[in-house]
Amino acid sequence: MKRLSHMDEQGRVKMVDTSAKIVTSRRAVASARVLMSPETIAAVREHRTPKGDPLETARLAGIMAAKRTADLIPLCHPLALTHIDVHIEIQDTGVLIEAEAATQAQTGVEMEALTAATVAALTVYDMCKAVDKAMTITDVRLEEKTGGKSGDYRRTEQSGAGSR
Repeated sequence: MKRLSHMDEQGRVKMVDTSAKIVTSRRAVASARVLMSPETIAAVREHRTPKGDPLETARLAGIMAAKRTADLIPLCHPLALTHIDVHIEIQDTGVLIEAEAATQAQTGVEMEALTAATVAALTVYDMCKAVDKAMTITDVRLEEKTGGKSGDYRRTEQSGAGSR
């Protein structure tokens, strides 16, 4: 059996040593959905949510969260991000969040993109919970990544459990 990269010989967790890896351009895109009632969607569209604009607040929260990923995920390397952006689109069933992160580093930015999408989704929930406590955060997933030893990845309709 292949040895796990985050475990030492005694079975203790460890941060992977990336010092021998070369610095390359890395990019990742992740997404999440917040499903909500038609009434909540209308309130978001019409700027009638009690706490203010949930989408712009969530966008900023996602950007801030990406920069703090190593503080939240114990074995993540702190990365100097060269780009982070969060796009949020209102859809018929709720909102779609897409977060993009990029860096020049020895390790990837998938966790930063996933963290941005997740925290943005949590922020939408927080900003709209007075209107709809039954919202559902779903489909948090990596959409694509480029750079690094493992190569490029792009989600297809067949990839991943629960894909549509």
